[in-house]
Amino acid sequence: MQINDPETLAELTAAFETYERALVSNAVETLNGFFWESEFVLRYGVAEQLYGIAAIRAFRSARATGDLSRSLLRTVVTTFGCDFGTANAEYRRHASGALGRVSQAWVRMPEGWRIVAAHVSAPMTTG
Repeated sequence: MQINDPETLAELTAAFETYERALVSNAVETLNGFFWESEFVLRYGVAEQLYGIAAIRAFRSARATGDLSRSLLRTVVTTFGCDFGTANAEYRRHASGALGRVSQAWVRMPEGWRIVAAHVSAPMTTG
């Protein structure tokens, strides 16, 4: 298995970056489209455990949007073969200065790269 095939890595990095832009601009439909359309997809958030695409969509529609703008401090994208990869990032929110982390598992589906599992840490104290 090839780790970080340049073409696959570029594709997944671009998908992650597009997702990040949609996140900070609260483009809900775009965000929802990046998640696997399945009851098996999951997203663990700061205060929620979301199982299935319906729960993720409901969360996105109702979440607060006051402190979305953030800078990525460090991002690591790794691909394993041509159809699986992970994206992990540390970030700092602009308004509050809160630090946090996000981890995503991505799979290439017939319709494109999709997040099959995600985890967002509780913000850490600023530092």
